Amino acid sequence: MKATKKKAVAVLSTLALVTGLLAGCGSDEGQAAEGGVQNVSIAIAQVGDVPSKGNEVQQKIEAYTNTKLDIQWIPASAYNDKINVMIASSDMPKIVKVQYNPTVTSAMRNDVFWEVGPLLKDYKNLSAQNERFFDNIKVEGKIYGVPVFSDIARATVIYRKDWFDKLNLKVPTTPDEWYETIKTLATSDPDGDGKDNTFGLMLFKKYTEDQYSFTTRLGVSFGAPNKWKVEDDGSFTPEFMTPEYMQVLDLLKRLYSEKLLNQDFAVFDSTEAEKKYDTGVVGMRIGVAQNGKSQQERLSKNDPDGVVDIAGLLGVSGDRVAGQTGNSGILAFPKATVKSEEELKNLLSFLDKLMDPEMATLLMRGIEDKHYKKAGEDQVEMSDFDAFQREVKPYRDNLPYVEGYNVPKLKDTELGEKGTELAKELAEHAVPNPALTLYSSTYGDRGADLDQMIADAQTKYIMGKIDENGWKQEIENWGNAGGTKIREEYAEDYKKQAK
Repeated sequence: MKATKKKAVAVLSTLALVTGLLAGCGSDEGQAAEGGVQNVSIAIAQVGDVPSKGNEVQQKIEAYTNTKLDIQWIPASAYNDKINVMIASSDMPKIVKVQYNPTVTSAMRNDVFWEVGPLLKDYKNLSAQNERFFDNIKVEGKIYGVPVFSDIARATVIYRKDWFDKLNLKVPTTPDEWYETIKTLATSDPDGDGKDNTFGLMLFKKYTEDQYSFTTRLGVSFGAPNKWKVEDDGSFTPEFMTPEYMQVLDLLKRLYSEKLLNQDFAVFDSTEAEKKYDTGVVGMRIGVAQNGKSQQERLSKNDPDGVVDIAGLLGVSGDRVAGQTGNSGILAFPKATVKSEEELKNLLSFLDKLMDPEMATLLMRGIEDKHYKKAGEDQVEMSDFDAFQREVKPYRDNLPYVEGYNVPKLKDTELGEKGTELAKELAEHAVPNPALTLYSSTYGDRGADLDQMIADAQTKYIMGKIDENGWKQEIENWGNAGGTKIREEYAEDYKKQAK
C-alpha cells in the first residue's frame, strides 16, 4: 500500500465506481421477513455469469435454511477495491466475503467485524472441521469469520506420462533432476513430430504470486521455508534469503540461459501458458492436484493419445509441500449491520445448515437428475457438468463446503479420484507459513511494493540482468526500504502470541 494521501485518493476513486453497488444494502437488514423467514444479505465474488433471479438452486437454499437471500455479486477484477470501500463506509451487508489481507485484518483489529471463535462450538458442522482452517484466519488469536474452506495443501507435479514413459523419465525431486528432466523433455522430441517445439516447463509472469507461487512450492520441496523461516532465536528470515530457495532461482537461471525455458516468461500471461499445456507442447507443470483431470480433458481434444498423470511435489529431504491458507476467503459479519449477538448466531446457523447433507450435496453435486444422477449406494456421477458450472458453481465457490463431508462420493475418472485423494494425503505433509497470521504495520503499509521489489529482482536474476552480487544488493535495498522492519515486527508479534 502507498502513503496515506495516495490511499485516500484510491479509496475515493473506488468509491465513485461503486456508489450504486452500496445503495440501500444496509437499509432494513435487521428486519426479518414475514413468517419468520430470515433476511440474509451477502456480498460475494462473481463466478462466471451472475445466476438468474429466482433460479432453482437459490430457491432450494432459501427453502432449506428458511431465508430470503439478497446477494450482491461483485466482479472478481474489482472485488477487493469494492470491499475496501464497503469497509471504509461502514455500509455493508450482513455477510461479506473478505480476503485475509492488511486492510481486512486491520478492520478486524478495530472491531469492525464480530468475533465468532467462542460461538463456533455450538454449530455441529462448523465445529467438525479441522482446526487448522480456523487457525489460519486468526487475528491476534481471535476468529472473525467462517472460512470458505479449501485444501490445506495441493501442490503437485502434473506431467505427460506418455512422454515420461517414452523417454524413461521419473518425476524429479532434486534441482539436478529437475534440470535434466526439463532438458530431456525440451530436446528429445517427445511428441515425435521431428520439430524442436516442445518445452519441459513454462513459466509465466506471476510465477512468484501469493500461495500459488511456483518458486515457493518448488523451494519447499527442496527444503526451503514456506515464505518465512523462524530461526532458533525467534528472528524471521524470508524464503529468498535461504540457500534452498536460491537453488530454485539458480535452476531457472540455468534453464533460461540455455533457452530451455520460454524466453518471454516475464511478460507471458498465465492464460497463454494454459493454452500451451492444452495443445500438448509442454511436458510438466506444478499445479493443483485436482487439476490433473481437467488437464487431461483439455489435452485430449488436441492430442487424443496424450496421457496426463499427477504426483506429489515431495522432495528428497522428506515429505514437504507448501501449506496454503486453507480458504478462498472469509465470511465475516459487520457490526454496523449485524446489530446483536442473537442475529449473529442466526447467521452462523444459516452457514452451518449449508453443510448439512442436503445442502452439501446441492452445493457440491447440484440437483439430482439435472446435474447428477445416482451411480450406486452413496455414490453419484455428474450428468451435466457444464450446467453445474453455470448454475451451481457460483454458489459453491462462495459458501462453506468440504469435499467428502456430508456428501455422496463422486464417481469420477481414475485421475479425478486420484487428485481428490492426493490432496487429502498432502495435507498431512503441509509446511505452514509461520507469518501467515502475524501482524506487521510496515507490511500493511508497504508490503505490496516490497513484494514487487523482490519479484522484479528475481526476474532480473533469472534473466541474467544481475549477478549474485546484484541479487545481494537488491536484498539489501529491500531491507532498507522496510524489509528489515517487517522481519523485526514479525518476530515481535510471534513472541507476543507465543506468550
